[in-house]
Amino acid sequence: MKHRIDIRGSLIPNDYKWFYDWFEEDSTCPRDVRKILDQAVDGDEIEVYISSPGGVIEVGTEIYTALRSAKNVRIYITGEACSAASIVAMAAYCEMAPTALMMVHCVSTRANGNHSDMEHAAEVLRTADQALCRAYMAKSGMTEAEALEMMERETWMTAEQAKERGLIDAVMFDEENEDSYMIAGNHFRLPTAEQMEQVKKLMKERTDGKDPSVFLMEQQTELLKLRGEER
Repeated sequence: MKHRIDIRGSLIPNDYKWFYDWFEEDSTCPRDVRKILDQAVDGDEIEVYISSPGGVIEVGTEIYTALRSAKNVRIYITGEACSAASIVAMAAYCEMAPTALMMVHCVSTRANGNHSDMEHAAEVLRTADQALCRAYMAKSGMTEAEALEMMERETWMTAEQAKERGLIDAVMFDEENEDSYMIAGNHFRLPTAEQMEQVKKLMKERTDGKDPSVFLMEQQTELLKLRGEER
């Protein structure tokens, strides 16, 4: 069975969901995601569609953790995955529409008080950045320094740029993604359907009405004889 999770609009805490629903504004809270995940059983597929500008970072990390803990999850960024939503996109195999955008940046907050309060707030933000960049590191293999630099610059990326950084696995609708087989070398290619059909016709012409599989076995036997390996 296949389950769909839509992560749209702002990422908000559970207690705020009624407010956004009242004004008919798109929003996603952890409860929305958990409700669907709880319906899944072993073997079920989970498809997640993201189009979100982000929101509360704790919500992003909670959804990220829930999705990463689940099985058979595939994520598709259809509009944007910005800020906290970009963290969610790191949770599993991810494809991104060629017209979509991803944005990563440092955590921000509001603070007031004296210089000690401001220094403490800055330290908390630095710690939060170090924690969050682990999601980008785990997905892409980049170092902490590389991930933090990307966040510091408030980096906006197209699908191709996100793929180059290793933040997504593929660009949606890319023809190169149609071949799902893993290969052992850069120059390896499976024969095309047309090539296989041509060989079948050639085999049929040379088998004198024999079953092609029988013909192949005979040819293999002859080859073994030539090699002196017949058993």
